[in-house]
Amino acid sequence: MSERLPIIGISMGDPTGIGPEIAAKALADPSIYERCRPLVVGDASAMLKAAAIARTRLKINAIQKVAQAKFNFGTIDVIDLKDVDVSQLVYGKVSAMGGKAAFDAIKKVIDLALADEIDATVTGPLNKEALNLAGYHYTGHTEIYAEFTHTKDYTMMLVSGKLRVVHVSTHVSLRQACDNVKKERVYAVIKLADQAMKDFGIEKPRIGVAGLNPHASDGGLFGFEESKEIIPAIEKARAEGLTVDGPVPPDTLFSKALGGQYDIVVAMYHDQGHIPLKVVGFTWNEAEKRWNSVSGVNITLGLPIIRTSVDHGTAFGKAGKGTATEESLVNAIDYAIQFAKQRLIRKGKSA
Repeated sequence: MSERLPIIGISMGDPTGIGPEIAAKALADPSIYERCRPLVVGDASAMLKAAAIARTRLKINAIQKVAQAKFNFGTIDVIDLKDVDVSQLVYGKVSAMGGKAAFDAIKKVIDLALADEIDATVTGPLNKEALNLAGYHYTGHTEIYAEFTHTKDYTMMLVSGKLRVVHVSTHVSLRQACDNVKKERVYAVIKLADQAMKDFGIEKPRIGVAGLNPHASDGGLFGFEESKEIIPAIEKARAEGLTVDGPVPPDTLFSKALGGQYDIVVAMYHDQGHIPLKVVGFTWNEAEKRWNSVSGVNITLGLPIIRTSVDHGTAFGKAGKGTATEESLVNAIDYAIQFAKQRLIRKGKSA
């Protein structure tokens, strides 16, 4: 029996941003269909317009159920939510319509995954202002997924090349982020990191844990969080057999991980993890005033379903021009495929 290709549901993202056009560009690559069975969740009319903007010759198959998908290269299957009025669609502009469409697509892919109709979800970019303008008061995708999957312990993992980072906190103020560095939360994130690497096929993950303070507090000279919260969490994880090192000074930890010393890094807050990832994955071309590379994947750990995402925003400045790169979305699809295959094997559905 031939291998069962996983079904990957891709949320369109905010239609006023680059989400629909990078989805069209990604699905214009026939090799995607050799690795999975992709479909888009969003608005079919917005996807039709995006396919033209992306200069593809793709057709749109508007459907209402996964069972109606053709999964044939050359045609994008779109579960049509019919929530975008293309006559009112203005690229690059924050709108309640865009925020609602983005939310509708996210909620639908979550429902499909929870119902086991798709094997993984991949999310296109949304705009937080538009989301809130539409009446959905979330700080991002991760929090939406957590609420609708009823998940308490979760975290964001970013991946770019050899560098993998998970976060103790993300979308909170820096002041609150410091307050969130507590033993049980650090321990929970270490456990999520370990399981993610095992799901990825690494039998004995090597985990590097960052300090919060400069030089990981240098023995208490620059703070107490390391001794009171981080070290006890590390010791608890080690007692359970996990391979954990730290707290490692943040200014050297990421270089060590990039060089191969660690399989994954636990960062204490949003920018501590995001900055090194984007230094690695994003390359700016000053002469041409554009990004040469925008690679990286955002993965939510701890959920009962698989969620990967692009590691960039709606890029309103590029929206509607057909110049946005699909690199990060293709990376996200590939990671979703890898995680989905591992899960299918565990369920005995890989063939």
